[in-house]
Amino acid sequence: MSSTTTALSPGSRADALARMEAEELDILVIGGGVVGAGVALDAVTRGLKVGLLEARDYAAGTSSRSSKLFHGGLRYLEQFNFALVFEALKERSLVLNTLCPHLARPVPFIYPLEKAIDRAYVGLGIGVYDVMGAGRGVPGHHKHLGKKKTLESFPSGKRSAIRGAVKFYEGQVDDARHTMMIARTAAAYGALCANSTRVTGFIRESDQVVGVTASDLETGRSFEVRAKQVINAAGVWTDEIQQMVGGRGQFQVRASKGVHLVVPRNRINSATGIITRTEKSLLFVIPWGSHWIIGTTDTDWKLDLAHPAASQSDIDYILGHVNKLLADPLDREDVVGVYAGLRPLLFGESDSTSTLSREHAVSSPVRGLTVIAGGKYTTYRVMAKDAVDAAVHGLERTVPKCVTENIPLVGADGYLGAYNSRALTAERTGMRVSRVEHLLGRYGTLTGELLDMIETDPELGKPLVSAPEYLKAEAVYAASHEGAQHLDDILTRRTRISIEVPDRGDAAAEEVARLVAPILGWNEQHITDEIEHYRLRVLAERDSQQQPDDDTADAARLGAPDVRQGTRA
Repeated sequence: MSSTTTALSPGSRADALARMEAEELDILVIGGGVVGAGVALDAVTRGLKVGLLEARDYAAGTSSRSSKLFHGGLRYLEQFNFALVFEALKERSLVLNTLCPHLARPVPFIYPLEKAIDRAYVGLGIGVYDVMGAGRGVPGHHKHLGKKKTLESFPSGKRSAIRGAVKFYEGQVDDARHTMMIARTAAAYGALCANSTRVTGFIRESDQVVGVTASDLETGRSFEVRAKQVINAAGVWTDEIQQMVGGRGQFQVRASKGVHLVVPRNRINSATGIITRTEKSLLFVIPWGSHWIIGTTDTDWKLDLAHPAASQSDIDYILGHVNKLLADPLDREDVVGVYAGLRPLLFGESDSTSTLSREHAVSSPVRGLTVIAGGKYTTYRVMAKDAVDAAVHGLERTVPKCVTENIPLVGADGYLGAYNSRALTAERTGMRVSRVEHLLGRYGTLTGELLDMIETDPELGKPLVSAPEYLKAEAVYAASHEGAQHLDDILTRRTRISIEVPDRGDAAAEEVARLVAPILGWNEQHITDEIEHYRLRVLAERDSQQQPDDDTADAARLGAPDVRQGTRA
């Protein structure tokens, strides 16, 4: 597979749209989150002609706003849902060992013990979890730590609150990059992928769905896409898409809001991540480069789906719970970034979203249409397989079985050798070893494409002035190879500048806009507009986080217009 076929470039997007309009597809996927991208990869690697339409950006919704963990789900163990835990642990192993070792890695955690009874209860639970996940991508053998060893590992821990801990491992991933890489891998196998393209309706012939109407939000042009089967993988938008085809589906999706805070690494002194219980769910303190990610909440959300807002009460809730474990409490001044995401939960009888199902379901409400909903990030590949299995029944021909268990993502091939050779790469390029490691952890063996760009234009080898953890080449590559259409895509998802620097990317906006303008065809006015859009978004998010509740936070967040034509703010 040559690198030219794996690029999600402006040219490849235009070509994909033209071909989707001109050719009938076997499968059209609606939604470019992790499940939709996974469906496209699954279908195309079975030899099917596949298209993928995403209204905003790859991973723009739930799939860029998770806890960034591949985990079995300790909470499901408490519910005795062993099948779901085992399935998730198998997927964790696949991701870490085979599918994308360049994007995912094992991370140690401790579960602090606050009461004497905790050791037996937590130890047993994590012991079962550990045995179920044995040999599944992370170091096994959980360890019991006494109070002294725990505080040596977690010096910021509150001595009066911690009696000891249990240490174990989980898998970590940059969810947005991972989702984009799945789409890029699907494109490498021949899937036609286009973001910034909203499905506006379904084409029906008698009692069957035979395609969709869609709008290119970059140009405003409307067109039709014909397909033998359509798969709705729109996550929290599932019901909205269902309404276009008429009637209610066999299940409904309810949105649960999860908020995360980002704080500098030096504010919590710990050698591991931390997991603890709250009255509603689990609270994670997750190492993230030079930061910690702390979350999450689990509350019902019935407002804007595209831009869920974190309120003052969400932030205070998380700070209140993490501070129970910290000798030096965090306050709002320590918070560098905040993000809120929506989990698509299958509608249940309970009023509490924390008890709704994380398991997924597949249905076919109308001939020609398959709907996949629910689930969790870790099991995206299983969800994709089940959706394609259901859809191919309508193709009336023999279709090969799913093979994605054996399909590494682009950048994975040869990664371990490239990582072992990182010192040689650093010597050859004049970069620090830590910089090469940073690139390998984001691009794998595609790092060579960035190094080629830097060799051609050495200026691209310099760090961004206002976000020096990233090179200028990374911003350019996001637009030329990774499907980014707007500043928001680059600063929020291709990089994490929007949550990793105190000004949320305000200063980086102009620098990045000028770097990508030649690739995306922006003139001076377009550059100005993009910068203004991004800055208004940052201001609206900051404003929403000062508001007391969901309603006022949502109203504040919607004060910023969406940069894509025809999308709701």
